[in-house]
Amino acid sequence: MNAKVKDSMPNAVVEKVEGLNDDEVDELCDAAEKAIIDGNGFGWLKVPSRGVLDRYWRGVLLMPQRDLFVARLDGAIVGSTQLLRPPPNNEAQAHSAQVTTFFIAPDARGHGLARGLMKAVEDAARAASFRQIDLDMRATQLPAIQLAEGAGYRRWGVKPGYAYVDGQYVDGYFYSKSLVVA
Repeated sequence: MNAKVKDSMPNAVVEKVEGLNDDEVDELCDAAEKAIIDGNGFGWLKVPSRGVLDRYWRGVLLMPQRDLFVARLDGAIVGSTQLLRPPPNNEAQAHSAQVTTFFIAPDARGHGLARGLMKAVEDAARAASFRQIDLDMRATQLPAIQLAEGAGYRRWGVKPGYAYVDGQYVDGYFYSKSLVVA
């Protein structure tokens, strides 16, 4: 007798969001907490209170220079990144956008969501006519380094003492990628 095996492949989706309902903000806070505990807290070293996280994400949605992208696994938000545009008064750097607050919750990794977020943010930057995209990270974040370098980002600088983690200074790496098709 043959038994039909249910397809167990999760549904992985990346999207730009203009707003989030209360449940989605809660999912984003949960994912951020897991990433912070795992050491990928996009600046946070300790999990802040839920109220602080909630206000942070709601504030991101209000900021006109930020676009929020989320990664969903089986419908639930499990990661995010932001495209940060320069302020209007910075005409000299109006060609360049920045990737910031990039993370995937540890239990949601391995489904291509990080690559999907990177592609989505780059596509949005190209659509907005940016010519370059930049990012930075701690030198200890090997998976993020591999993702950036594998996506064609060029490391152009190292900053000693970029972060102070667990009583130790950690270097930082700075990357850029041209979005202009040659």
